[in-house]
Amino acid sequence: MAVRLGRGPALGLGLATLWFSLLVLIPLTAVLVETAAGGWGAFWRAVADEQTFAAIRLTVVHSLLVTLVNVLIGTLIAWVLVRDDFPGKRVLDVVIDVPFALPTIVAGLVLLALYGPRSPIGVDVANTRTAVFLALLFVTLPFVVRTVQPVLAELDREAEEAAATLGASRLATFRRIVLPALAPAIAAGAAMSFARGISEYGSLVLLSGNLPMRTEVASVRILSHIENGDLAAASAVAAVLLVVALAAITALDLIQRRVARRG
Repeated sequence: MAVRLGRGPALGLGLATLWFSLLVLIPLTAVLVETAAGGWGAFWRAVADEQTFAAIRLTVVHSLLVTLVNVLIGTLIAWVLVRDDFPGKRVLDVVIDVPFALPTIVAGLVLLALYGPRSPIGVDVANTRTAVFLALLFVTLPFVVRTVQPVLAELDREAEEAAATLGASRLATFRRIVLPALAPAIAAGAAMSFARGISEYGSLVLLSGNLPMRTEVASVRILSHIENGDLAAASAVAAVLLVVALAAITALDLIQRRVARRG
Protein backbone atom coordinates (compact mmCIF):
# COMPACT_ATOMS: atom_id res chain seq x y z
CA MET A 1 0.00 0.00 0.00
CA ALA A 2 1.50 3.33 -1.09
CA VAL A 3 2.00 5.95 1.61
CA ARG A 4 1.27 9.54 0.58
CA LEU A 5 3.43 12.22 2.16
CA GLY A 6 1.91 15.42 3.42
CA ARG A 7 2.85 18.74 1.86
CA GLY A 8 5.42 19.54 4.58
CA PRO A 9 7.27 16.18 4.52
CA ALA A 10 7.16 16.12 0.71
CA LEU A 11 8.68 19.60 0.54
CA GLY A 12 11.37 18.64 3.05
CA LEU A 13 12.19 15.46 1.13
CA GLY A 14 12.38 17.41 -2.13
CA LEU A 15 14.72 20.03 -0.68
CA ALA A 16 16.93 17.37 0.91
CA THR A 17 17.13 15.43 -2.37
CA LEU A 18 17.94 18.60 -4.33
CA TRP A 19 20.62 19.65 -1.87
CA PHE A 20 22.16 16.18 -1.81
CA SER A 21 22.12 16.05 -5.61
CA LEU A 22 23.83 19.43 -5.97
CA LEU A 23 26.55 18.61 -3.45
CA VAL A 24 27.13 14.90 -4.07
CA LEU A 25 25.30 13.18 -6.92
CA ILE A 26 25.92 15.70 -9.70
CA PRO A 27 29.67 16.13 -8.99
CA LEU A 28 30.17 12.37 -8.72
CA THR A 29 28.24 11.84 -11.94
CA ALA A 30 30.39 14.46 -13.66
CA VAL A 31 33.54 12.59 -12.61
CA LEU A 32 32.17 9.30 -13.93
CA VAL A 33 31.07 10.92 -17.19
CA GLU A 34 34.51 12.45 -17.68
CA THR A 35 36.07 9.05 -16.97
CA ALA A 36 33.82 7.29 -19.47
CA ALA A 37 34.39 9.93 -22.17
CA GLY A 38 37.86 8.60 -22.98
CA GLY A 39 36.70 5.02 -23.25
CA TRP A 40 37.89 1.87 -21.51
CA GLY A 41 41.31 2.01 -23.17
CA ALA A 42 42.12 5.48 -21.83
CA PHE A 43 40.84 4.51 -18.38
CA TRP A 44 42.98 1.38 -18.26
CA ARG A 45 46.09 3.21 -19.47
CA ALA A 46 45.66 5.85 -16.77
CA VAL A 47 45.08 3.38 -13.94
CA ALA A 48 47.59 0.75 -15.08
CA ASP A 49 50.38 3.31 -15.35
CA GLU A 50 53.14 2.13 -13.02
CA GLN A 51 53.40 5.41 -11.12
CA THR A 52 49.64 5.80 -10.78
CA PHE A 53 49.15 2.21 -9.66
CA ALA A 54 51.88 2.62 -7.03
CA ALA A 55 50.18 5.77 -5.73
CA ILE A 56 46.78 4.07 -5.51
CA ARG A 57 48.23 0.99 -3.81
CA LEU A 58 50.13 3.10 -1.26
CA THR A 59 47.02 5.14 -0.50
CA VAL A 60 44.66 2.20 -0.09
CA VAL A 61 47.05 0.02 1.93
CA HIS A 62 48.03 2.77 4.35
CA SER A 63 44.42 3.91 4.72
CA LEU A 64 43.41 0.35 5.62
CA LEU A 65 46.24 0.05 8.16
CA VAL A 66 45.38 3.40 9.70
CA THR A 67 41.71 2.41 9.89
CA LEU A 68 42.57 -0.81 11.74
CA VAL A 69 44.70 1.15 14.22
CA ASN A 70 41.91 3.69 14.70
CA VAL A 71 39.34 0.97 15.35
CA LEU A 72 41.46 -0.50 18.14
CA ILE A 73 43.01 2.63 19.65
CA GLY A 74 39.99 4.85 18.98
CA THR A 75 37.64 2.44 20.75
CA LEU A 76 40.10 2.17 23.65
CA ILE A 77 40.37 5.97 23.95
CA ALA A 78 36.58 6.31 23.87
CA TRP A 79 36.31 3.65 26.60
CA VAL A 80 38.84 5.48 28.79
CA LEU A 81 37.12 8.83 28.31
CA VAL A 82 33.70 7.40 29.22
CA ARG A 83 34.44 4.77 31.85
CA ASP A 84 37.53 6.14 33.68
CA ASP A 85 38.30 9.26 35.67
CA PHE A 86 41.84 10.62 35.77
CA PRO A 87 43.68 13.96 35.94
CA GLY A 88 43.71 15.72 32.59
CA LYS A 89 40.67 13.87 31.24
CA ARG A 90 38.99 17.06 30.03
CA VAL A 91 42.19 18.23 28.37
CA LEU A 92 42.50 14.94 26.51
CA ASP A 93 38.85 15.17 25.48
CA VAL A 94 39.54 18.56 23.89
CA VAL A 95 42.85 17.57 22.28
CA ILE A 96 41.14 14.68 20.45
CA ASP A 97 39.37 17.26 18.28
CA VAL A 98 42.53 19.15 17.24
CA PRO A 99 42.84 17.28 13.90
CA PHE A 100 39.27 18.36 13.13
CA ALA A 101 40.04 22.01 13.84
CA LEU A 102 43.39 22.33 12.05
CA PRO A 103 43.46 23.02 8.31
CA THR A 104 45.18 20.03 6.73
CA ILE A 105 48.09 22.07 5.40
CA VAL A 106 48.67 23.40 8.92
CA ALA A 107 48.59 19.83 10.19
CA GLY A 108 51.25 18.99 7.62
CA LEU A 109 53.39 21.89 8.81
CA VAL A 110 53.01 20.78 12.44
CA LEU A 111 53.99 17.21 11.56
CA LEU A 112 56.96 18.42 9.51
CA ALA A 113 58.18 20.56 12.40
CA LEU A 114 57.86 17.65 14.82
CA TYR A 115 58.95 14.72 12.66
CA GLY A 116 61.03 16.40 9.95
CA PRO A 117 64.76 17.09 9.53
CA ARG A 118 64.71 19.64 12.37
CA SER A 119 62.69 17.48 14.75
CA PRO A 120 63.05 18.62 18.38
CA ILE A 121 62.63 15.01 19.52
CA GLY A 122 65.16 13.56 17.11
CA VAL A 123 62.66 11.64 14.95
CA ASP A 124 63.01 12.32 11.23
CA VAL A 125 60.59 10.36 9.02
CA ALA A 126 60.27 12.94 6.24
CA ASN A 127 60.07 11.58 2.69
CA THR A 128 59.33 8.05 3.87
CA ARG A 129 56.26 5.83 3.87
CA THR A 130 56.21 6.13 7.64
CA ALA A 131 55.46 9.82 7.08
CA VAL A 132 52.39 8.86 5.03
CA PHE A 133 51.16 6.53 7.75
CA LEU A 134 51.81 9.10 10.48
CA ALA A 135 50.02 11.91 8.64
CA LEU A 136 46.97 9.75 7.92
CA LEU A 137 46.91 8.57 11.52
CA PHE A 138 46.94 12.16 12.76
CA VAL A 139 44.06 13.45 10.62
CA THR A 140 41.83 10.37 11.11
CA LEU A 141 42.30 9.91 14.87
CA PRO A 142 39.04 11.56 16.03
CA PHE A 143 36.59 9.68 13.80
CA VAL A 144 36.24 6.41 15.72
CA VAL A 145 36.59 8.13 19.09
CA ARG A 146 33.80 10.61 18.40
CA THR A 147 31.40 8.03 16.95
CA VAL A 148 31.93 5.44 19.69
CA GLN A 149 32.09 7.80 22.68
CA PRO A 150 28.42 8.98 22.76
CA VAL A 151 27.11 5.46 22.15
CA LEU A 152 29.24 4.08 24.96
CA ALA A 153 28.12 6.89 27.27
CA GLU A 154 24.45 6.00 26.68
CA LEU A 155 24.98 2.25 27.02
CA ASP A 156 22.95 0.66 29.80
CA ARG A 157 25.43 -0.88 32.24
CA GLU A 158 22.81 -3.03 33.98
CA ALA A 159 23.20 -5.76 31.35
CA GLU A 160 26.95 -5.82 31.97
CA GLU A 161 26.43 -6.03 35.72
CA ALA A 162 23.90 -8.83 35.25
CA ALA A 163 26.35 -10.77 33.08
CA ALA A 164 29.07 -10.34 35.70
CA THR A 165 26.66 -11.55 38.39
CA LEU A 166 25.99 -14.69 36.33
CA GLY A 167 29.70 -15.40 36.16
CA ALA A 168 30.58 -14.06 32.69
CA SER A 169 34.15 -12.89 32.27
CA ARG A 170 34.95 -9.32 31.25
CA LEU A 171 35.97 -10.50 27.80
CA ALA A 172 32.76 -12.47 27.33
CA THR A 173 30.68 -9.53 28.55
CA PHE A 174 32.43 -7.18 26.14
CA ARG A 175 32.12 -9.60 23.21
CA ARG A 176 28.46 -10.54 23.75
CA ILE A 177 26.97 -7.34 25.19
CA VAL A 178 29.13 -4.27 24.63
CA LEU A 179 30.62 -4.97 21.19
CA PRO A 180 27.30 -5.61 19.39
CA ALA A 181 25.99 -2.30 20.75
CA LEU A 182 29.13 -0.45 19.65
CA ALA A 183 29.48 -2.20 16.27
CA PRO A 184 27.43 0.33 14.25
CA ALA A 185 29.35 3.26 15.73
CA ILE A 186 32.72 1.56 15.21
CA ALA A 187 31.82 0.74 11.61
CA ALA A 188 30.69 4.32 10.95
CA GLY A 189 33.89 5.72 12.43
CA ALA A 190 36.01 3.24 10.47
CA ALA A 191 34.24 4.14 7.23
CA MET A 192 34.83 7.87 7.77
CA SER A 193 38.43 7.21 8.76
CA PHE A 194 39.10 5.18 5.62
CA ALA A 195 37.33 7.66 3.35
CA ARG A 196 39.33 10.54 4.84
CA GLY A 197 42.54 8.56 4.46
CA ILE A 198 42.23 7.79 0.75
CA SER A 199 41.29 11.40 -0.02
CA GLU A 200 43.84 13.17 2.19
CA TYR A 201 46.17 15.70 0.60
CA GLY A 202 47.14 18.69 2.74
CA SER A 203 48.76 16.92 5.68
CA LEU A 204 50.84 14.72 3.33
CA VAL A 205 52.41 17.11 0.85
CA LEU A 206 54.99 18.58 3.23
CA LEU A 207 56.06 15.54 5.23
CA SER A 208 55.93 12.75 2.65
CA GLY A 209 57.90 14.53 -0.07
CA ASN A 210 55.57 13.19 -2.82
CA LEU A 211 58.30 10.95 -4.25
CA PRO A 212 57.05 8.98 -7.28
CA MET A 213 56.86 5.21 -6.69
CA ARG A 214 57.71 5.73 -3.01
CA THR A 215 55.61 8.28 -1.10
CA GLU A 216 53.30 9.77 -3.73
CA VAL A 217 49.63 9.22 -2.83
CA ALA A 218 46.61 9.11 -5.13
CA SER A 219 45.40 12.64 -4.33
CA VAL A 220 48.79 14.07 -5.31
CA ARG A 221 48.75 11.97 -8.49
CA ILE A 222 45.33 13.37 -9.37
CA LEU A 223 46.61 16.92 -8.93
CA SER A 224 49.60 16.12 -11.14
CA HIS A 225 47.29 14.93 -13.93
CA ILE A 226 45.18 18.09 -13.62
CA GLU A 227 48.25 20.34 -13.74
CA ASN A 228 49.36 18.50 -16.88
CA GLY A 229 45.96 19.06 -18.49
CA ASP A 230 45.00 15.38 -18.44
CA LEU A 231 41.56 15.64 -16.87
CA ALA A 232 40.50 12.19 -18.13
CA ALA A 233 43.37 10.49 -16.28
CA ALA A 234 42.64 12.48 -13.12
CA SER A 235 38.98 11.44 -13.33
CA ALA A 236 40.00 7.80 -13.83
CA VAL A 237 42.06 7.80 -10.63
CA ALA A 238 39.24 9.59 -8.79
CA ALA A 239 36.75 6.98 -10.03
CA VAL A 240 38.95 4.17 -8.69
CA LEU A 241 39.10 5.84 -5.27
CA LEU A 242 35.31 6.28 -5.34
CA VAL A 243 34.76 2.58 -6.05
CA VAL A 244 37.24 1.58 -3.33
CA ALA A 245 35.53 3.86 -0.80
CA LEU A 246 32.06 2.50 -1.62
CA ALA A 247 33.33 -1.08 -1.39
CA ALA A 248 34.92 -0.40 2.01
CA ILE A 249 31.78 1.28 3.37
CA THR A 250 29.62 -1.62 2.16
CA ALA A 251 31.97 -4.21 3.67
CA LEU A 252 32.04 -2.40 7.03
CA ASP A 253 28.25 -2.18 7.05
CA LEU A 254 27.97 -5.94 6.44
CA ILE A 255 30.50 -6.67 9.19
CA GLN A 256 28.74 -4.53 11.78
CA ARG A 257 25.38 -6.11 10.91
CA ARG A 258 26.84 -9.59 11.38
CA VAL A 259 28.47 -8.64 14.69
CA ALA A 260 25.25 -7.08 15.95
CA ARG A 261 23.21 -10.11 14.85
CA ARG A 262 25.56 -12.54 16.60
CA GLY A 263 25.42 -10.45 19.74
